[in-house]
Amino acid sequence: MERIINIQIEKLPEGLYLATSDEVQGLVAQGRTITDTIEIARDVAKKLLEAVKVNVTHLCGKEL
Repeated sequence: MERIINIQIEKLPEGLYLATSDEVQGLVAQGRTITDTIEIARDVAKKLLEAVKVNVTHLCGKEL
């Protein structure tokens, strides 16, 4: 299932781009281009959300 999250992207002084999100705690992604940064942020978000799902399943014994 795909989910839409808002991310903020800023250009760093070194010329790289940094993406963060207020909606996914811990999401930080850095890339050489905006497109690279978005792709990396998507992968990081998927991994973080999957980790939350696994932890909740483990603690509650029920799958989300």
